[in-house]
Amino acid sequence: MGQPVRDYLLTLCVTAAVTYLLTGPVRKFAIAVGAMPAIRARDVHREPTPRLGGIAMFGGLCAGLIVADHLFNLKGVFELSNEPRALLSGAALIWLIGVLDDKFEIDALIKLGGQMIAAAVMVIQGLTILWLPIPGVGTVALTQWQGTLLTVALVVITINAVNFVDGLDGLAAGMVCIASAAFFLYAYRLWMGYGIEAAAPATLFAAILMGMCLGFMPHNMHPARIFMGDSGSMLIGLVLAAGAISITGQVDPDLMKLFEGSEREATHALLPVFIPLVLPLTIIAIPAADLILAIVRRTWNGQSPFAADRGHLHHRLLEIGHSHSRAVLIMYFWSALIAFGAVGYSVHSASSWIVFVIIAASAVGLVLLLMPRFTPRAPHWANRFVPPRYRHRGAEPESAPSSSYGEKPTPVAAGAQQGPSDAQMGEEAVERAPVAVGVSGVNGATAIGARSRFPDRRSIDSSR
Repeated sequence: MGQPVRDYLLTLCVTAAVTYLLTGPVRKFAIAVGAMPAIRARDVHREPTPRLGGIAMFGGLCAGLIVADHLFNLKGVFELSNEPRALLSGAALIWLIGVLDDKFEIDALIKLGGQMIAAAVMVIQGLTILWLPIPGVGTVALTQWQGTLLTVALVVITINAVNFVDGLDGLAAGMVCIASAAFFLYAYRLWMGYGIEAAAPATLFAAILMGMCLGFMPHNMHPARIFMGDSGSMLIGLVLAAGAISITGQVDPDLMKLFEGSEREATHALLPVFIPLVLPLTIIAIPAADLILAIVRRTWNGQSPFAADRGHLHHRLLEIGHSHSRAVLIMYFWSALIAFGAVGYSVHSASSWIVFVIIAASAVGLVLLLMPRFTPRAPHWANRFVPPRYRHRGAEPESAPSSSYGEKPTPVAAGAQQGPSDAQMGEEAVERAPVAVGVSGVNGATAIGARSRFPDRRSIDSSR
């Protein structure tokens, strides 16, 4: 069991390293070709930032698949299944459409058609839902048309859910990484715990997806130096959907041999069979909820469901007073709670303590959600080890800073205690500082120069 884990870890690390190393050159390429759209009304960032980060993520995907094909414990996935090739074909198509959209802003209906074609390409090559385990009914075999329609629907929903949630720096990459980590644990348990070889492709997809997100996140965290764009958000959405399709519609529940014992024991044992119906929904629960709310909101206002606005969940968190970083962490928290809670309950469904842990964690999450202006403070003895925004307001620096020539502080610097400093203002106050309207340039366009730390706090109804 240890060898497959090492192989998966090596695949993940190679994918992350290739994605990370490619993102820098891709960013320069995006600046050179002008893939930096103007600031829109719904955008949170204040400076033009290059897109096309999906190019680096697609390079990481290809590198991960190539490495896995040459590993002893993973090459059987390519020999016994055509799903990795199907994934690569669909990913290449959706990635190409995303690159064109990042550069030329193609129509939403054209993107929707491209998503359906990419899903159909995977279906033709065998990556489709063959049957569904339905509670109270059992395993239901699907016809070719039923499986195709269900597969295309799941791919389109997942891609757009991830695309809709890509509104803050590091948000989409982090949430998909959390979801893929939970999915990896579940798929690996089916493969190694029950000996089901059909779960191996989904396990590989989850490991590669984690590597793609982890390699891109250092460049995409606030303040982002590059955005993944539609070329990246649609790509990771398709990979996530491919893993869900593989584990849901390709794994035969009868292979688990759980239909034995008493009725109560069989009910608890059958939970791993039914969890694939829920897990693909839980790992995208937050993006899917945002997608549904956006469609309802825009339709209610007489707008097109594809019309962009500033009413997404992450925009709401900013409006009620959360900082950019805290809004992202809150979204991370809820995604991890839902995804890992579902996986944990599927493993120990008879343990009631899991339910209490989920309830307690939900209560903590609600408290954090309702306290946007709360800033944690470190103890007095830890003031020198933490950033200034986490120090106590009464804490003073041990030594005054001196100039580069070794001179004593000027009276202006010494009198700075009369007003609140950046260390005393806290993160929210710093991020609410005014920004010059005439600021121009590219966010992190060169290796030198500061990057903007001030998010846009326009109201949702703003037309600018």
